[in-house]
Amino acid sequence: MDLFSITNLIIIGICLAFPIFHLLNSLNLKKSQPYYLKRKLSLNEESISILVPCYNEESIIETTIQGIGQLNYTNYELILINDGSTDRTFEKMKQLLDLELINKDRVGSLEAMPIKGIYKSQNHAKVIVIDKMNGGKADSLNAGISYAANDIVITLDADSILDEQALPIINRAFQDPNLIAAGGMVHVLQGRKYQRGVLKPSLKVKSIIRLQILDYFKGFYIYKTSLSKVDALSIISGAFGAFKRDVLISVGGYRKTVGEDIDITIKIQNYKNKRRNLKVIFIPEAICYTEVPESWGDLIKQRTRWQKAFTDCMVLYFKEFFTTFFKNPISFFLLADALFTGVICSILTVSSLTYIVLLNDYSPFVIFLLTLSLFINLSYSLISLAKAIKYGNRFSFKDSGLLVLTLFLDLFFFRLMLIYFFLIGTVQYFVNKEGWNKVARTGREYHIEQVG
Repeated sequence: MDLFSITNLIIIGICLAFPIFHLLNSLNLKKSQPYYLKRKLSLNEESISILVPCYNEESIIETTIQGIGQLNYTNYELILINDGSTDRTFEKMKQLLDLELINKDRVGSLEAMPIKGIYKSQNHAKVIVIDKMNGGKADSLNAGISYAANDIVITLDADSILDEQALPIINRAFQDPNLIAAGGMVHVLQGRKYQRGVLKPSLKVKSIIRLQILDYFKGFYIYKTSLSKVDALSIISGAFGAFKRDVLISVGGYRKTVGEDIDITIKIQNYKNKRRNLKVIFIPEAICYTEVPESWGDLIKQRTRWQKAFTDCMVLYFKEFFTTFFKNPISFFLLADALFTGVICSILTVSSLTYIVLLNDYSPFVIFLLTLSLFINLSYSLISLAKAIKYGNRFSFKDSGLLVLTLFLDLFFFRLMLIYFFLIGTVQYFVNKEGWNKVARTGREYHIEQVG
């Protein structure tokens, strides 16, 4: 075997090793419950501030506000930050919340665009609205942190709805004084239907949504679970994260960038690594539901932005990651797994498929590699579904056919689309890294939809 073939085999081995590792590492072989689910833990409700940046959310803001009534928690404040919306977002806030101008103390010195006014709702006592000049999502979060009254801060997207048990679970987790940040589980909102006031899983949606439901299962139940177990969680999703406020202030808050969620997670991990016994974890039992794109154009916008965010992180922190490659698990997994494996696997997949098509090469070795790749991807899907069921996401028997179809489309179509998102997002970052590529909201009234 020549050097070129040996090199290819080594690269292929590395590309397959990390997915297999995450697959096995995500399996929970212990029978004991996480500490935050044990009954002996104190049930005292700690005060929580929930921050929701809003920019042109006219179509979804009513659903956001209606989600307040589903929170199984009393000791919280909800801060809606209107980031200079150009539609009727603020007008709808005033209409729905009956706002009154107030004075509120500022904490810390995080920079943010000027505040036009701070308001308190007259019909929802726990709701505060910050009306500010436009500065972007990171700027809005910094403003929210500065006026948050509580030590625990949760960040949500405007199209996210918290599960009724999310805050009690977050509260239990932060009973550990060493916990400084945590990511929650994010489910696809369109994949849920209200049945007697309860959100139930459903696959009676567009194929593009079903593919994202499965993709979220794999990304959270396998990938984030695995990274959390090796202390290498590099992204606390902007859709649902929980943090100690003083830590957010200590690291300088959010940086204005295309990927503020990955950036703040890296800064918090660096903060943790300079101190003893601090923790950053993933909590799969704490759930929120978020809207996902319903058109391929919007999905390309979203995934391109995600890849831009990852590339921005690599560019900004590459020297740090490289010098701590063997010392810091985050550096190791971001460079060896996410960057190297992602780049090489994408290039290898595209070139291999091109090679097979052009040269009509169906040698036993090529067939073996394709079969192995399909087997690993299918295993990912099946194990993520098994874990989803374990956590209460049980689809009806009527959804079985749609589930099989989704698995097929994921294997033979969506995997290739993810490679496209990766390649186009990386290239576009170096062409135009600015722009948030905001996707369209559906404006759907989920609370009145029922399971068919």
